[in-house]
Amino acid sequence: MSTATATPARTTWKIDASHSHVEFAVRHMMISTVRGRFSNVEGTVQLDESNPSVAEVDVRIDVASIDTREPQRDAHLRSADFFDVEKFPHIAFKAARPIARSGSEFKLAGDLTIHGVTRPVVLDVTEEGRGKDPWGGERLGFSATTKIKRSEFGLTWNQALETGGVVVSDDIKISLDLELVKG
Repeated sequence: MSTATATPARTTWKIDASHSHVEFAVRHMMISTVRGRFSNVEGTVQLDESNPSVAEVDVRIDVASIDTREPQRDAHLRSADFFDVEKFPHIAFKAARPIARSGSEFKLAGDLTIHGVTRPVVLDVTEEGRGKDPWGGERLGFSATTKIKRSEFGLTWNQALETGGVVVSDDIKISLDLELVKG
């Protein structure tokens, strides 16, 4: 007599870049907040439908797609002073750890690589919904936030202000809205 073991129902979801946003906010000159986004993001999420606490995430962001609505600032951010796009063209996030989940909200721990430096981060994630699209596909939405210190990733350019403080804060707020397509 043989006993069949159930295999987990793993599904793969691809990021729909045209319906997803990766944005950041940083204090400028200690008096205002500058916001920007990366327009080119791609990646996959693998879910174990029978065990929602298991997920594998692999996301890649094209750093050259940075947009702060100011072309000179964007060029400076692409330069060796900041992201150094020539050497480090991508930001990556990978996670393959159990999720601490409570309903539709959960913490996702993973490794974030910026400027060639990889550090652990935790995202506060909310599953926003799931449903069928008009073309017969299945979609899944998530929002997520985290904060990092850019200096921990080797992004240390700055200038002191005469009045005290610096031009660019070390603290960066990151916000993601991702729409995934089952595939």
